[in-house]
Amino acid sequence: MSKDRLRTSTERGEDWHPRVQSGNPEADDILGGGFPSNSINIVMGQPGTGKTIFAEQLLFHNASSEHPSLYVTTLSEPLSKVVTYVQRFSFFDADRLNGDIQYEDLGSALSETGPNALVDWLDEAIKTRSPRIIVIDSFRAIHDLAMSTDEIRRFMSRFAGLLSAYNVTAFLLGEYTQEDIRRYPEFAVADSIIELARQPLSTRDERYFRVLKLRGSGYREGQHAFRITKDGIELYPRLVTPRVPEEYDTLGERLPTGVPGLDELMDGGVFAGSTTLLLGMTGSGKTTVALQFALEGVKRGEPAIFVNFQENPAQLRRAIIGLGADPDKVQAKGLKLIYANPVELQIDSIVGEIFKSIESGVVRRLVIDAIGDIATAASDVQRLHDYLYSLIQHFAVRGVTTILTLEVGDESFGGLGNDPRFSYMSDNLIHLAWSAKKVEQRTIRIVKMRGSGHDYGIREFEIDANGAQVK
Repeated sequence: MSKDRLRTSTERGEDWHPRVQSGNPEADDILGGGFPSNSINIVMGQPGTGKTIFAEQLLFHNASSEHPSLYVTTLSEPLSKVVTYVQRFSFFDADRLNGDIQYEDLGSALSETGPNALVDWLDEAIKTRSPRIIVIDSFRAIHDLAMSTDEIRRFMSRFAGLLSAYNVTAFLLGEYTQEDIRRYPEFAVADSIIELARQPLSTRDERYFRVLKLRGSGYREGQHAFRITKDGIELYPRLVTPRVPEEYDTLGERLPTGVPGLDELMDGGVFAGSTTLLLGMTGSGKTTVALQFALEGVKRGEPAIFVNFQENPAQLRRAIIGLGADPDKVQAKGLKLIYANPVELQIDSIVGEIFKSIESGVVRRLVIDAIGDIATAASDVQRLHDYLYSLIQHFAVRGVTTILTLEVGDESFGGLGNDPRFSYMSDNLIHLAWSAKKVEQRTIRIVKMRGSGHDYGIREFEIDANGAQVK
């Protein structure tokens, strides 16, 4: 054997394990490049979680006239219904049916002769049609046809042996549970196990994609949110903290806030790449300060994103006009407005949109107004915390300067004392307050500012026709 043959595929820059892509770039990213070719893969989940859509999106992405893809139904939905519903998605192409994409119903044959009818049919189909991808829906229904555990194990031995003898990648769909993973033999021979789950909430459902097993490959662990759209499965990979966030260097650059008098309190402005948390009760001026910060960036040629959950686009346009700016002009110059209804807010989708925007490297300023709305919409508080921490680290690494707003009670730091998670993730902390007892007297205080001197006093603060300013 030559010396070169002893080197690993990684050292030679080769990929000895070709991948089958899912037709969804985000899913492939989670899977480390896609599913291993010539493998057996289980896609599990309760009814209505999106298994069929995921599989069909994969089929239409990979099928070719030379190597068609087969979709086989057993005792699940009627074949006519499966074909009818897939036509609603943009990836569907009627011209490819019965050619590149072939649907088959084995329900009758399985009912008459049992599980082995599937193996016999697959043996003939593989030899005559040369498919590269086969989807079987539902594979779990095979258990309802088996007479005993011993019979199903012998069937699985034949089934796995047949597939391994050919260059075929199989996807077994089923309404499996976590308990089934320990009981059923197909999980032992599977090269990958993908779970699609749905968590019903009062106003919406949250759906998650999760890799439980993937042989010979790294993958991104945890729950990855997704939703079903006209284009199929739209995935939002779980955000992970960058590996070396300590390497970012802002070189001491400070950015002006756009609020007259505030930069002087902060020893010259905020550091580039830092995160500032604006605290205050309703009406204290948080949105005004945050909007002035974003508009100042656009004025200086620093593209900005303003993410808002409380004021709809029409209200925000009025606020921009109130600050003396033209909404259309500032958007053309680099201000991107993102609005999400807090009632329908899906954290992963909005975070995913923010992250895609900053990945380009163009965005320099970001405002999220208000972070409390994200916390309210979160069904998993720990998951929210991990998301925000990772997101802020990505901001820092990319030099994105951020302002987060958070509504607190009328007592100083009352809300913050009950929920300190947001404060320690921030570099700077500014508290805005107002009192109706003294003709709506407003105050501002720089509570903390990492790595910088700042004014510690409580200063008078006002909002007039020109916006917010420190007196």
